[in-house]
Amino acid sequence: MKLALMTQPTFFVEEDKILTSLFEEGLDDLHLYKPGSEPMYSERLLTLLADEYYKRITVHTNFYLKEEYKLRGIHIEDETTPAPKGYKGHITRTCTHLDQLKEAKRHADYVLLKYIFDSQTEADQKATFTMAELQEASRRGLIDKHVYALGGMNMDTVRTARDLGFGGIVISGDLWNRFNIHQELDYRALIDHFVKLRKAVG
Repeated sequence: MKLALMTQPTFFVEEDKILTSLFEEGLDDLHLYKPGSEPMYSERLLTLLADEYYKRITVHTNFYLKEEYKLRGIHIEDETTPAPKGYKGHITRTCTHLDQLKEAKRHADYVLLKYIFDSQTEADQKATFTMAELQEASRRGLIDKHVYALGGMNMDTVRTARDLGFGGIVISGDLWNRFNIHQELDYRALIDHFVKLRKAVG
């Protein structure tokens, strides 16, 4: 299984240092997710990262950043919105309905299926599928190596995702909740947890 990381939706002081440390520890799939933010802040963050890491970053908005910084690709937040005209590169998508997975996979390198478990970052976002529904989707081949599990992913749910046949998991709250962006400077616990997650994912 693969391990992808979703950034915090907001920018914070230590972010470039933490991301650099995560890349150094083997992070190879970062989703730059900053909804509603001004593009200049994403540009500033990118300039603080070594350009050798750009090829590991997929951007969720301001798609021009993909070409300007030679990023890995772009992410489209639904199953059906077409890619920008003329775009030929790496594409990922978000999918929220099992019956749309097959179509979403046809137009993406991989699809983020959410919410698999209760979200650890959005308290009101609960799991939207039963385990029986996920098992049936796996049996039918809808869940495969091109589908990543998003929502409530942590050390305890990695095995379930693997058993269901997901190609990867997307970590967000399980990692970021280990660092208070307003009060802390020491992010070693966050990095150590990432290392454990990488080993668990395999």
